[in-house]
Amino acid sequence: MKKFLLIGMLSPVLVQAQWHVNLMGGFSNYIGDLQSKPYTTQQAHGAFTLGLQYDLSPHFSVVGNGSYGKIGASDAYSDKALVRARNLSFQSRIYEGNLLLEYNVMDLNESKWSPYIFAGVALFHFNPYAYDSLGHKLYLRQLSTEGEGLAAYPDRKPYNLFQMAIPFGGGLKLRVTDNVVIAYEIGMRKTFTDYLDDVGTTYVDRAKLLAARGPDAVKMAYRGGELKGGAPYPPDGTIRGNAKTKDWYYFSGIRVIIGFSTGSHSQTPQAYRRSKAIYDCPKKVY
Repeated sequence: MKKFLLIGMLSPVLVQAQWHVNLMGGFSNYIGDLQSKPYTTQQAHGAFTLGLQYDLSPHFSVVGNGSYGKIGASDAYSDKALVRARNLSFQSRIYEGNLLLEYNVMDLNESKWSPYIFAGVALFHFNPYAYDSLGHKLYLRQLSTEGEGLAAYPDRKPYNLFQMAIPFGGGLKLRVTDNVVIAYEIGMRKTFTDYLDDVGTTYVDRAKLLAARGPDAVKMAYRGGELKGGAPYPPDGTIRGNAKTKDWYYFSGIRVIIGFSTGSHSQTPQAYRRSKAIYDCPKKVY
């Protein structure tokens, strides 16, 4: 008898578990030495996410996504004169895979809407580049603009283009039909690198950089000379970026969550409520 009672208690949980496809479109941006605003659409680029979601319960889901976005920024948009005089810029494509645990505050089987939050782990790839004054595309890591990998600066190692990140964020969901939910979502990514923008610490000696990596490295390390009346290349050790903080990136946009049947183990919200009612504790009868 106890076995049947246990199965009856678990059945609503087991049958309501459901798979979903996640589609998200919006924009991506970053926070770093060339973009200090914590959240802005200025200099943002398009982003897209495709993933799968599995409901563990009415409130918790496991989500796995693949995301593509582009980040970039230019000193020309800064409101600080000293930053504009540096005249640096960059762009980078972001390819990310993540695994998330998501929590719905409200049960969407009972409610039409719900706030939600999520957190997890991610692996991403980036590769910053910029265009010189003639329009030539130059990948910045190989130029060692801050002396990474140069014998003269043994403490500065080349940064890895594959990095881990901690994604977290939230949004608001709205159920449209039994199998379709839409949401607006903001997802931050805490990274462990300061080189999404290829800017992290200080300028290195111009002559040493020229000898080791050539003229392209020198002209991309400091671009103030391209401006009218611009200052010459700064001395070795002059601050180029903020070494005390790491870079961030984020995705934001509209997410569409589409449920699909998995045979006998899936239900519509209406069917789930009916099955839930069967196993709910009976009311007292007097």
